Amino acid sequence: MTQPATAPSRASALAGPEAPLLADQPGAATLDRIAHVQLRSILLPLATAISDAKVLTGRQRPMREVAFLFVEITTEGGRSGIGFTYSNRAGGPGQFAHANEIADVLIGADPSDIDKIWTKLCWAGASVGRSGLATQAIAAIDTALWDLKAKRAGLPLAKLIGSHRDSVRTYNTSGGFLHTPIDEVKDLAAAALERGIGGIKLKVGQPDWRTDIARVSAVREHLDPDVPIMIDANQQWDRHTAIRMGRIFEEMNLVWIEEPLDAYDVQGHAALARSLDTPIATGEMLASVAEHVSMIDGGGVDIVQPDAPRVGGVTQYLKLAAYAEAKHLDVAPHFIMEIHCHLAAAYPQESWVEHFDWLDPLFNEHLEIRDGRMWLSDRPGLGITLSEQAHAWTVATAEAGARP
Repeated sequence: MTQPATAPSRASALAGPEAPLLADQPGAATLDRIAHVQLRSILLPLATAISDAKVLTGRQRPMREVAFLFVEITTEGGRSGIGFTYSNRAGGPGQFAHANEIADVLIGADPSDIDKIWTKLCWAGASVGRSGLATQAIAAIDTALWDLKAKRAGLPLAKLIGSHRDSVRTYNTSGGFLHTPIDEVKDLAAAALERGIGGIKLKVGQPDWRTDIARVSAVREHLDPDVPIMIDANQQWDRHTAIRMGRIFEEMNLVWIEEPLDAYDVQGHAALARSLDTPIATGEMLASVAEHVSMIDGGGVDIVQPDAPRVGGVTQYLKLAAYAEAKHLDVAPHFIMEIHCHLAAAYPQESWVEHFDWLDPLFNEHLEIRDGRMWLSDRPGLGITLSEQAHAWTVATAEAGARP
């Protein structure tokens, strides 16, 4: 088959009118093509330096900003989609640089062929691997393509995928970090519930384990006994500490214990899951579907916590979600509620989505929170547009192709 004379691919144009269509080129059914890609690196400053257990163990510095890579894709027909990924403490410039290196691969491609494009982008940078920074850069592009496809259909992303509900349970994390004095943590937790949040997550992993017990007990006593509470050790316990702490916390009726061990300790997580009634949640630091599959198959997780930007975008997240569903596991995606509310709504089992208001200044639109739930809007795609503040925080831009 050859390309129609009215829409030749770049490869066939270079090879001549009689050249056969290459396998990775759009076919005759293509209705539109990618014409332009805009990359934007944004640094979002945090009002307060954030500390969790990784800071108290000396492994990381307090977090003072979040780096974002935003990608806007525009087609020859004038349609556009936006997507983004992020990095904490380090990696933002690397994500931007990698996306800039591979962005020209998109020009001329059919934006509907999202999985095909993901594979092509992955192979374009295959020498740096299929996880980590490389696929996190691809995630921004991939999410923009899904946003574009949903907008073309006139549907919110969740509806395009196929939603099971119009809202998801939501819990707050931003008020429970370890740098926050316990009296303030209690006040912030009560205020979050008053605003319509459904649950509270508290950071643990203090050098003195008794401090963890005291802080969680104080919040539990301060709130209604039926309020869902989760705790998060951010990988800072060893196996012995995790099982001892887990047994103490059994009495507090927690929704889950999150990241009790190193993210890649499959055997340790599995032993912990077998020993405790409280569910074990982990996965936010895993950077590929394959890594999640290893944890799931090893029995190390009761509640899977994928992060769409970290595993490579919506395409890879959906593959992981299908695997988790087949294993009858709960899913509670990590961070980035603007994307994850759609993906959680499309998961058959009821999910929790993490609420952070840190990203609010980046967007003109905000999610509705009430009755313990996060509600999907009727806006097409992700339902977000960049604010003037986001443009003001931009530190670098790049582009590929030409605007139509």
